Amino acid sequence: MDKFDYAGIEVSMKELLVGVSRNGKDVTTRTFTNTAAGHKQIARHLARKGRTTRVAIECTGVYSIDLGMALSSYDGIELMMANPRSVRDYARALLRRSKNDKEDTLVLVEYAKNMPFRRYIPPSETALKLRSISRQVNAFINQITQDKNRLHATLLDSTASKLVAKTLKKAIRDTEKLVSKLEAAAIELIQSDPELNHKFELLITVKGIAERSGIRILGELACLPEGLDPRQLTAMAGLDPVVYKSGQSVNKRRGISKQGISILREALFMPAFCAITKDKNVRAFYLHLVEKGKLRMVAVVAVMRKLLHSIWGMFKNNEPFNSAKFYASPATTFFVENSGFALSEA
Repeated sequence: MDKFDYAGIEVSMKELLVGVSRNGKDVTTRTFTNTAAGHKQIARHLARKGRTTRVAIECTGVYSIDLGMALSSYDGIELMMANPRSVRDYARALLRRSKNDKEDTLVLVEYAKNMPFRRYIPPSETALKLRSISRQVNAFINQITQDKNRLHATLLDSTASKLVAKTLKKAIRDTEKLVSKLEAAAIELIQSDPELNHKFELLITVKGIAERSGIRILGELACLPEGLDPRQLTAMAGLDPVVYKSGQSVNKRRGISKQGISILREALFMPAFCAITKDKNVRAFYLHLVEKGKLRMVAVVAVMRKLLHSIWGMFKNNEPFNSAKFYASPATTFFVENSGFALSEA
């Protein structure tokens, strides 16, 4: 007899819907609060003497990570953080046409039972602290951008109060100080952990990744489930390509899923853009795509995806960035109209 029971948990901000199939029987569901107390109740509900419960949760954000951290510490519970797109595709394969919390929970139970089970290993406390800091840095940077846009609009408005401009300038300065303080704390935290520090040193060997970008990228990557391959990592970032095509009636332009961690995608954008201008091989790859007819932004996203693959290889092989492995091509000269800069390779 199978020694495993199977469970799926649909995660939301306030509630957790838990479905369990014991001894091959039908799934029963129960709702718990998404709190520390609720997590303990779920663990007691799932754990059974002499049996192991395999649990599938979609890796969607901080709520799933907190729950995963709680459940992974209990004996008799094995947890898998499933990629949202993989779960969605599995639901389609099961011909699940309804979309609600209960249906999603049933799909997750079947996913835990039938798909290859990759046990979740929770990130270290240092990694979680780093992610917390890096996400706050990201929030402050976005706030600065918004305030600068407001300031620009205010300065152009002859009817606007000077006090508003003065207040915005002060808010920008104060927020920039907070960013500097948090980034210093992040560097100190990274340096206290040999593994994180080594990965950080590898990251900043990429032309285009400086300390700020390195903190934001590492803060996300350090908390992802271990053992992801490049394709799974790309899906976690939401950079995996999708195609909408069906017969002659549906043939939409190819894009990316955007189903993963938006902060990681955002953190990769400027490094990719800078690498295009600073690294000849990255630039050659970008130009190759543009010359083939790809839109400039599509080509930048392709650089982001390939850069993420390169980071995976750097961590796996314990080696710095080698742009010759990124892309190599004959000498190219190309001018991108309306891009704001000319790209050329001698």
